[in-house]
Amino acid sequence: MATHESDAALWAPLEITADDGGGAEALRSTLEEIGDGLGELLAREKAIVFRDFRVTADQLDPVLDRLLPNRLAYVHGDSPRTKVSGVGENVYTSTEYPPEYTIFMHNEMSYAHAWPARLAFFCEVEPGGGGATPVLDGALWLRSLDPEIREAFSCGVCYVQNLHDGLGFGKSWQDTFETDSREKVEEYLDGSGAEWEWKADGGIRVRSIRPATARHPVTGTEVWFNQADQWHPVGLGDETAAELATLLPEDELPQNTTFPDGSPIPAEYVRQIQEAGLTGAVDVDWRRGDLMLIDNVLVAHGRRPFTGSRRVLVAMSD
Repeated sequence: MATHESDAALWAPLEITADDGGGAEALRSTLEEIGDGLGELLAREKAIVFRDFRVTADQLDPVLDRLLPNRLAYVHGDSPRTKVSGVGENVYTSTEYPPEYTIFMHNEMSYAHAWPARLAFFCEVEPGGGGATPVLDGALWLRSLDPEIREAFSCGVCYVQNLHDGLGFGKSWQDTFETDSREKVEEYLDGSGAEWEWKADGGIRVRSIRPATARHPVTGTEVWFNQADQWHPVGLGDETAAELATLLPEDELPQNTTFPDGSPIPAEYVRQIQEAGLTGAVDVDWRRGDLMLIDNVLVAHGRRPFTGSRRVLVAMSD
């Protein structure tokens, strides 16, 4: 295998490129060479891109077994995804937003009481144009924000979800928690420290207060680690936010964020967070069969707009 780092002035993922045409066996051999050092390598490099191994979807399962020690279901996930059959346990499509939209930088499930430690992305169908997955050093993101914003968020973030019962805007509680059992939802939420209430229409409102930053359990690095900007109405874009405001009162939006005391997060804070995230990100362009493994605490990710087809699968582990 050949390894090299990007010439980017700041951080960029480590790239490991296949020798001799690659293939799933070559990738498995590469991962065997790395062996038990994968965790240490990932903590140091933060993200690893495996190029030109030409893995196919039907070869993915044993590869993911090596990259992700305990694949997780997307329980309490907030973005629209589809669980994929025939490629192994707990593999999902990446967020199913229209191709013309940018998905801003975020750490997966940073709004939750527990989140995946690792994510693996697999390009099954490369985009016709665009469609890169930008990745971002979370410590750089934190440093790039104005001191005023860092201070304002020092008390944390309050996330509010309104999940419908099968008909409405956003996701249903059944899709979100991957169950039809109210008892299982209640058990999960009670263990998460969230406040919740069932509504008369069969939906549920969930309120969670979480920190705005996190420290990596191995390196101790502090990173920007929240989704306040994505859940905030401004994060929807002015046009979409305006349309929703005509249909729903603020406390009935599918998701929203405030500061923990209920005071609003200024729109200009949200815009700076998003702009700083995309400005500091490094684009990972996709070729069919490529994989990327990221440390979900140290690295945020997003999606650039694309044309044509694009199918990137994702799996997660603790």
